Amino acid sequence: MGVSDALRGEPGVVEVAPSEPGGLLDVLSVAAVVLGADGRIVLWSPQAQELFGWSAQEALGRSAAALLVPDEYVDLVLGLFAKVMAGDGAWAGVFPVRHKDGSSRLVEFRNMRLLDEQGRVYALGLACDEATVRGVERDLALSVRLVAQSPIGLAVLDTELRYVLVNPTLERINGLPADELLGRRVREALPFLDVDVVEAAMRQVAATGVPLLDQFAVGRTPADPGHDHAWSSSYYRLEDSAGRVLGVALSVVDVTDQHRAATEAAETRRRLALIDRASVHIGTTLDLDRTAHELADLVVADLADLAAVDVLDSALQGSDTATATSAVPALFRALAVAAGYETDAVDAADPPGEIASYPADRLVTRCVSTGRPILVARVGHRDLLRIARDTDAAALLAAEGVHSYLAVPLKARGQVLGVLDLLRTRNPRPFDADDVVLAGELAARAAVCIDNARWYQHARDTALTLQRHLLPHAPPQPAGLQIAYRYQPAATASGIGGDWFDAIPQTQDRTALVVGDVMGHGVQAAATMGQLRTATRTLANLDLDPAQVLEQLDHITSGLDRTMATCVYAAYDPHRSRCRIALAGHLPPVLTRPGRAPELLDLPAGVPLGTGDLGSGSFEATFLTLDPGDQLVLYTDGLVETRGQPLDERLALLLDLLTEPGRPLEETCDLLLAALRHPDAHDDVALLIARVAPNRPPG
Repeated sequence: MGVSDALRGEPGVVEVAPSEPGGLLDVLSVAAVVLGADGRIVLWSPQAQELFGWSAQEALGRSAAALLVPDEYVDLVLGLFAKVMAGDGAWAGVFPVRHKDGSSRLVEFRNMRLLDEQGRVYALGLACDEATVRGVERDLALSVRLVAQSPIGLAVLDTELRYVLVNPTLERINGLPADELLGRRVREALPFLDVDVVEAAMRQVAATGVPLLDQFAVGRTPADPGHDHAWSSSYYRLEDSAGRVLGVALSVVDVTDQHRAATEAAETRRRLALIDRASVHIGTTLDLDRTAHELADLVVADLADLAAVDVLDSALQGSDTATATSAVPALFRALAVAAGYETDAVDAADPPGEIASYPADRLVTRCVSTGRPILVARVGHRDLLRIARDTDAAALLAAEGVHSYLAVPLKARGQVLGVLDLLRTRNPRPFDADDVVLAGELAARAAVCIDNARWYQHARDTALTLQRHLLPHAPPQPAGLQIAYRYQPAATASGIGGDWFDAIPQTQDRTALVVGDVMGHGVQAAATMGQLRTATRTLANLDLDPAQVLEQLDHITSGLDRTMATCVYAAYDPHRSRCRIALAGHLPPVLTRPGRAPELLDLPAGVPLGTGDLGSGSFEATFLTLDPGDQLVLYTDGLVETRGQPLDERLALLLDLLTEPGRPLEETCDLLLAALRHPDAHDDVALLIARVAPNRPPG
């Protein structure tokens, strides 16, 4: 058998698929040369012609040493050839070779001995251009180092999306060793990811050749199943030099730290925005209940699913709050309950306005007694029994999915006023230390507003109690007149002032009608009003002319510290059907007569009381004749003055409302207040209506 027979393979039963051009062997262009025992060339591949320049016709049968080896290396080559042929092993190395063009080139050789069936010996030489081999080796070494030592996770997947290569960094990122990844599909190896999205991205890249860069994903790995991690992945199609698709390359960068930093920064911005909104939306009024609702509504929008605001009843009474003990439970008044969505869980809280008593072992009581937040990150059954008001409420909270609880004290000016209760149901994240800080900041801001509101409410109640005590408790019904009146305080504590009214019986069935308004607000204005009302009643008993009464009141008011007031004083004589009226800087009364349009009385205005000793003549009384059915409507400016409309328009509206003088007096009072009075008015109102009775008293 010849050498061609020795190298010819036997036919097999397995069908071998041909390789596409452009593979590694094509890049190397390996030349094959076979020498006989005498050193002559017996086989010459086309790659040998490309490498050495000699054609097969020129090379076959010639001595390889004479053809290819420079003269100075002939003896060395013959010695190496003899060793190979003697079976002393193969020889590999770099050797200079003479090219057909006369140049000398370095060639990488692999030489080995061959035997045929007759025992004849041949030498096979495999040769490549040394520069090409070194280049491939460098590229391969660089690739191996880059893949192995890269801080980026790298992987190669075949066209079936099976892992064929992963580097150590990707092993750490995935939390899986290479042997659990290689040969497996993505969905088999990494079920904790959104594999449908990942595989769709890989198939898109493999089909189009367009890379997908910086694809963001968040998930949990077997190496750290308790925490979220974030990755930025890029996908590239792999092709050989002939354009054949080999698979997909994947690069993964762990961006967990950056993701957490960005998340924390966003959370910080959200918390700052919430605190900023609190400064705008909490404490818009001095109303205690409204302030509590503003706090509850704010926190359920961004911090909790359920919220309740409860204040110690002792704080509402204006006294120092006391620490609850096992013998003396804490009394709470519920002010507000809110939920971020429609839920029956609000029924588990104490209804606003009700007072509840909780012993010292309850969490809400512990919060106010210690003045410190209470955090139960993960609520259990026993915790609910210390949170809810009773067992039924605890069962309701459990059914609604309450899983985390936070209570923060409402502290202002060194005193604990109450507590803000927060619950989470739909929000899966438990309350944490950051939430404690945020809730504490919101509670601190709200507590100052609540403290202001409770003191204003206390001051308002005090002033209102004083004023009501000083005003008539039942409408008087003097001879010849029908009387109705109303007093309505302002909507705010600062609006309670010195408005008063009176109907004072005099001798011979006469009656003095008075409406006055002390300038200023609060307890001091109410107290001054009491002084002036008492003085007016004393002067009325002297049967003085209305102008004289006002002069005396002016002297009295001037003696009070920085006090001014307006007043209308009318004296009615039923036997003569006459009325004398004088004003002290007050709005004119309205006169209504049956069958005629209401009119504002054109009276000398006078000056406000307390402007100084201006002498006699500062006030002037005017005579009126009043017939049965005629009405006088006396009022303070709080009835008609507003910030949004001119006074003339308001007075015109007042006259329009009085066009039916026959309406019952009580109904007329209600009508005027309903039509003219704004719910948030900042001034109080005194209103007195006197109608001449149909029958005069016997004279």
